[in-house]
Amino acid sequence: MEGAGVRLKRVFGYRETELMDPFLLLDHFGSENPDDYMKGFPWHPHRGIETITYMIEGKVLHEDSLGNSGTIETGDAQWMTAGSGIIHQEMPHRSNGMMMGFQLWANLPSSSKMMHPRYQDIKDSEIPVVETESGAKVRIICGELDGTCGPVREIVTDPEYMDVIVPAGKEFTHSVKMGHTVFAYVFEGEGHFDEDKERLIVSDHLVLFDDGDQIVAKAGEEQLRFLLVSGMPIGEPIAWYGPIVMNNREELDLAFQEYRDGSFIKHD
Repeated sequence: MEGAGVRLKRVFGYRETELMDPFLLLDHFGSENPDDYMKGFPWHPHRGIETITYMIEGKVLHEDSLGNSGTIETGDAQWMTAGSGIIHQEMPHRSNGMMMGFQLWANLPSSSKMMHPRYQDIKDSEIPVVETESGAKVRIICGELDGTCGPVREIVTDPEYMDVIVPAGKEFTHSVKMGHTVFAYVFEGEGHFDEDKERLIVSDHLVLFDDGDQIVAKAGEEQLRFLLVSGMPIGEPIAWYGPIVMNNREELDLAFQEYRDGSFIKHD
């Protein structure tokens, strides 16, 4: 349970920061029962990180201390760079049926932790879809595939974020950058992600790839769908408490002191 009472699956988090660098956590939320999500995430601060929200089904209302507001709807994405500090809330709308999505947190290097906050709000219609020769369909939020680039640009850790659908029995291959952390999170179907044909990865499981220059995914007897995410590791110390991630305890204590005394917001 997170926020004011949202039931979710934490795919990875605090214990895996070194392994998943530059990514901090991935939450998968989804339910047909509004009681599992309607209490939402009331007003709370962020500093030193980016939060990436991607909606598969449903709507989430977003408001912040800078005066921004809007609704993240089915197929939309929001890449929020908290930088020096934002106070915001994310409140789901009641859905008739499934409400599902993801929130990924990405760390910022020390040189960018106090940068000006910004948003990249991406509507469903703005996200390009590439169909590969094998029949896989890829929604590109950030990164590049076959010469097509996603709408999210100029992110410090040089990430990729794609929603990949592979038809039953088909294969998807994609070149990735050496040295980057690369993972896939399967949320529909099942498939193989290496040459071990016995290692079948099923829904709600994560695959962390070794360093290399290409990933291969092959669907099983049904359609395979997964998030494919990569980014350049930062390799810096982490001081993390709640929604704020800095490099040392002093910076963390200062952030919470500023939140308490009303000086948290540096840019408006």
